[in-house]
Amino acid sequence: MTEAFKAQLERGLQRLTLELPEEAIARLLAYHALLVKWNKAYNLTSVRDAAQMIDRHLIDSLSMVHTLSDGDLIDVGTGPGLPGMVIALIKPELKVWLLDSNGKKTRFLNQVKMSLGADNVTVVHHRLESWQPDVKFAQITSRAFATLSDMVSFSRHLLAPNGRFLAMKGQFPEAELAELPADVTLIAVKPLQVPGTDGERHLVELGLK
Repeated sequence: MTEAFKAQLERGLQRLTLELPEEAIARLLAYHALLVKWNKAYNLTSVRDAAQMIDRHLIDSLSMVHTLSDGDLIDVGTGPGLPGMVIALIKPELKVWLLDSNGKKTRFLNQVKMSLGADNVTVVHHRLESWQPDVKFAQITSRAFATLSDMVSFSRHLLAPNGRFLAMKGQFPEAELAELPADVTLIAVKPLQVPGTDGERHLVELGLK
């Protein structure tokens, strides 16, 4: 079955025009295997089918990689590490923080970090709005977060000067964009082409004035 998952993952990568070394592909498949295993007991994601997880979680998360910069990244409300852990596994040179208030999900992430030697990852079990670290982040990512205004409101204290919010959304979020505070700058809304998934996907890039 692993060969079938590898072939599925490689097809998706090809359609994303994303070339990865064999080591990175192996790490993604190892993460996928852990997610499938843990999900049976801990309900980390509503997606139950292992093949669907390849497209709806791994490929979907990887669809934003071309937009990333080299600056420190925090993935807020990361859940089981989507997209943050997926990004960290293919970019070992990038420092990635994964924040979630759900203890089951952060325990899973710590297990992934230990099992796969993801030394560039810091797992944070905390509520976003009350976490006060000593560092600021050039990139704040989210996937399936409540609203754009909530993402900005809860995490703006974490953004470094000239940093960006990168929010993965489904349909073009016209109503959410209209509700953003006046000091938020819309940088871009990019349609994402995610092989193997139905429906629209967009990446919203925001900054602070």
